[in-house]
Amino acid sequence: MTVQILVVNPNTTASMTETIAAAARAVAGAWTEVIAVTSSMGPASIEGYYDEALAVPGLLMEIAAGERRGAQAAIIACFDDTGLDAARAMAAIPVIGICEAALSLASFIAQRFTIVTTTERSRVPLEALVQRYGMAGRTRVRAADIPVLALENPASGAARKLRGEIARAIEEDRAEAIVLGCAGMADLAHQLQAEFELPVIDGVGAALKQAEALITLGLSTSKRGAYAAPLAKDYRGVLKSFSPGVVAAE
Repeated sequence: MTVQILVVNPNTTASMTETIAAAARAVAGAWTEVIAVTSSMGPASIEGYYDEALAVPGLLMEIAAGERRGAQAAIIACFDDTGLDAARAMAAIPVIGICEAALSLASFIAQRFTIVTTTERSRVPLEALVQRYGMAGRTRVRAADIPVLALENPASGAARKLRGEIARAIEEDRAEAIVLGCAGMADLAHQLQAEFELPVIDGVGAALKQAEALITLGLSTSKRGAYAAPLAKDYRGVLKSFSPGVVAAE
């Protein structure tokens, strides 16, 4: 039986979606079809709270459309877990954020691990997620001073900065594993793992395997309590099409 997993890049940079899709397909089971999509509205990259907030409407549109087309699970391919709670409330299928997926996987194989992310403005939101996911006692977050879109440019020096920050995490944090704190780093995980000789976890791959597990086990998001379907009401102005029931049906 073939299963279909939707992977949504919530920024609007299609080339980054290609990197994300390749990472997902590299670990997918033979029975899994990966459908990777790029948000049609919002920022070119998500760096900080403002970008994150304005990326959510486009993300929700893509998840709703993917669910209508038959996806059995969805992955939000941004390490901020952009719009995760809203998507879980909206969708009937399970929705996985790559930060939560990566941290849960890291906890299976190491007691102490470091997230290496892009910029300082991204570090603070990730520290909040680490706290939320119950990993504060085991996780350090570092920023390598890399703009997200620089990961697309081999001449930017981004890979060198990333390696430098990983080396410092191993030396100063005594990290036992490294978690890559941006979906745009997904293609570097295997190379960095071989180079530094410790586990390097890419959230895209982690989320893909967890999505497969949920589908196989027949599990989806609970619709009791926090993730209950949104209450019916009118939305006005430019958000009219996001009224509960409307976005899922379009």
